[in-house]
Amino acid sequence: MNNPLKVIVDADAIIAQVDPNDAHHETATRISAALVNINAHVIYPVTAIAESNAYMQRVLNSGASAYGTAVVFTDPGVQVAEVNQKTLRNAVKYFAPTTSKKNTLFDCIVAAVAEEYKADAIFSFDKSYQGKGFRLTNELEDLNK
Repeated sequence: MNNPLKVIVDADAIIAQVDPNDAHHETATRISAALVNINAHVIYPVTAIAESNAYMQRVLNSGASAYGTAVVFTDPGVQVAEVNQKTLRNAVKYFAPTTSKKNTLFDCIVAAVAEEYKADAIFSFDKSYQGKGFRLTNELEDLNK
């Protein structure tokens, strides 16, 4: 029996699914449905949940979306990756004082979680993950049929 595809989800993918005005909304919705259809093992770093939630409150000005999304992640069927000191230490290797302002510690934690779980891909639209040696979900053939 084949192991299910293992995917780590970044905050931008969560936001794109929630916000119908997001440039990646349709693609994120399609990828999310494809992950469900193939029974992928989808993992959400707790930091990605918190980062997306803050964006919904502050930028989208939607406390209802922020609250509803937070509640979804409390479901026992959703796998949330905890972030501890070991994860943080691992994340720091993807971070540097001279790093781009788009390469936040949040992104580095997603990369560290992907490494720890030996993920097949990261569900994100941030191409910087490719420069770190990870594949994005939009590169996976199974999800582009």
